[in-house]
Amino acid sequence: MTIVSFVLRIIRSAMPVALLYVGKLIIDDVIILSHNHAAQTYHLWQLVGLEFVLAILTDGLSRAITLMDSLLGDLFSNHTSVRIMSHAAMLDLDQFEDAVFYDKLERARQQTVGRTILLSQIMSQIQDLITMAFLAAGLMAFNPWLIIMLLFAIIPAFLGESYFNDRSYLLTRGQTPERRELDYVRYLGASDETAKEIKIFDLSGFIIDRFKQLSARFYKDNKRLSIQRSLWGTFFAMLGSVGYYAAYVFIIVGAIEGKVSIGQLAFLAGSFRQLRSLLEGILTRFTSVSQGAIYLSDFFDFFEIRPKIKLAAKPLPFPKVIQQGFVFEDVGFKYVNAERWANRHLNFTLYPGEKLALVGENGAGKTTLVKLLSRLYDPTEGRILLDGVDLREYDLTDLRLNVGVIFQDYLRYQMTFAQNIAAGNINQLHNDALIKQSAKQSLADLLAAKLPGGYNQQLGKRFADGVELSGGEWQKVALARAYMRDAQLLILDEPTSALDARAEYEVFQRFADLTKGKSAILISHRFSTVRMADRILVLEKGELKEIGSHEELLIKGGIYAELFDLQAMGYR
Repeated sequence: MTIVSFVLRIIRSAMPVALLYVGKLIIDDVIILSHNHAAQTYHLWQLVGLEFVLAILTDGLSRAITLMDSLLGDLFSNHTSVRIMSHAAMLDLDQFEDAVFYDKLERARQQTVGRTILLSQIMSQIQDLITMAFLAAGLMAFNPWLIIMLLFAIIPAFLGESYFNDRSYLLTRGQTPERRELDYVRYLGASDETAKEIKIFDLSGFIIDRFKQLSARFYKDNKRLSIQRSLWGTFFAMLGSVGYYAAYVFIIVGAIEGKVSIGQLAFLAGSFRQLRSLLEGILTRFTSVSQGAIYLSDFFDFFEIRPKIKLAAKPLPFPKVIQQGFVFEDVGFKYVNAERWANRHLNFTLYPGEKLALVGENGAGKTTLVKLLSRLYDPTEGRILLDGVDLREYDLTDLRLNVGVIFQDYLRYQMTFAQNIAAGNINQLHNDALIKQSAKQSLADLLAAKLPGGYNQQLGKRFADGVELSGGEWQKVALARAYMRDAQLLILDEPTSALDARAEYEVFQRFADLTKGKSAILISHRFSTVRMADRILVLEKGELKEIGSHEELLIKGGIYAELFDLQAMGYR
């Protein structure tokens, strides 16, 4: 498609000079006929017919080129969006939690739409340059000084545009973090997900003021640069006009002195007028092209980011049946740019078939621990062994397929009920029996029976006919995802926080039955849930403080016993 578009442009670039030359011949013929009435007009009408055909061909070529550009733009946008999503999927979770990374991601995203016309613009530049070459050949045959005058008039404008393009890029690049904040504030001020809190806390005034502050700052910076660009652009345009009219006067004087015919005058004047127009178009487009080329570096910069989690050269398959369990050997993890460790000196074993509960205050490192176990992060120090082999030696895809995790901040996909459940194992998207079985295991099947569309019901209010669920209902749907895969390790991070007491009891009774012979990790602040585990691991400031059964930890009288007593007091 690109080649066809390029060929069409080359043909189209010859049309202006052809039309001008045929027009010159027509004028010369008309003048001859006006002085010699006996002469034949057959040749004149042939020329008129030829000009008509060239005019139709020019219009057809222009429309075909526009069609090609439109289709290419769509393909480019789709292709680059897929590339960004594919590359983002390869990167590590902690990279997404880094502000510098997000700036690069945001700038790369902007290129998928903002630069879709770059190829079209470049080919238009080439087309216009070829057209100029044809026109310039005619002018040079008359007098080479005309081209030199035109170039000297236009070169300063090119240099000026190039300078201000660099200034504009540096300004926009420096504003990236603040622009992300501006987009976020705009989202807060007008979103179905934020409307409830914005109204109840009367935050609209605060958000609007913050938006005004940020947008005013951008406006002030952009205004200063735009004024400078406009003033210098006017000066350079004036130089171009002086050069154009000087050459135009030169052509007219030649016609008055009889050095050129009227037809030549029309051809030269038309050629020069089109040359000026093409140069102005090239100059204007040069701004967009050079900006696109500069900004495109942001697109390629994003693909230079490599994941820090390295894949094993010869990855091992995940064990069919876990024999020894997971062993943490002095494991520590520290987030990028963080001062304190999220986890430190973790030493314990998760045995095959064991149910382990993690307990600790918010920020104690519970969720970080399970992210290390599912290899969303690699330890900063120490290592995690599975059946005596470092977790990094196993096939990453196979590992994650055998570890089912439901985080407390699970996504509420604006998709159908069935698709929301199938997200737990998307390869089984069309396995209706498994989806319904998973829903039954999490009690979500009762919810599906109430929905108008059943398992095909659209969830969420973003799209037409969507139904919004309560927090507890969404949680049952999310829990069903954990049952979509035959994982050997199930991890539930605050799985019942939005469920009522009866539903919670039923969920964990089923969970206990369904995970017999499998390892499981539960993160919960509810001790009614925690005491169901075989052992309880107590974390404080990222370090392991206690580990044992519910009864053992109560007898010990440590942190767990204190937390248990505090919670129990609320029920007395």
